[in-house]
Amino acid sequence: MTYEQLSQLKPGAFKRRCGVHLETFEQMVAILRPDLDRRGKRGGQCKLSVEDQLLVVLEYWREYRTQFHIATTWGMSESAVCRLIQKVEGLLTNSDQFRLPGKKQLYQNASTWSVVAVDVTESPIERPQKNSEATTAARKSGIP
Repeated sequence: MTYEQLSQLKPGAFKRRCGVHLETFEQMVAILRPDLDRRGKRGGQCKLSVEDQLLVVLEYWREYRTQFHIATTWGMSESAVCRLIQKVEGLLTNSDQFRLPGKKQLYQNASTWSVVAVDVTESPIERPQKNSEATTAARKSGIP
């Protein structure tokens, strides 16, 4: 489903289909457009628009379909899908807008401790004794 078809959807339906809000999608396109839009430049031209290229990557992230399956759906080669995913991941992580915090920053926020006291007193378990008559009789009656 191309971006032209998805742009007709309501924002809630767009979020359900793509996994991101429409505003977030537009921010991602604004970051990717300078590097992915190759119209008028030398070299190979991608058949898909920048929005459709982002939809290919979101489809891979959200549904985790195989790259072969995505390639056949969009009319691309499997290697082109792989290169596109790597390029978009790199561009989005290099932008400060979509960078996730590092381990050090996450560990600094996780230093708050809370203590929970749990009462685990022992209680006797009701079970038959080892040498009871019922278990011995059952074994004797099982012998032919």
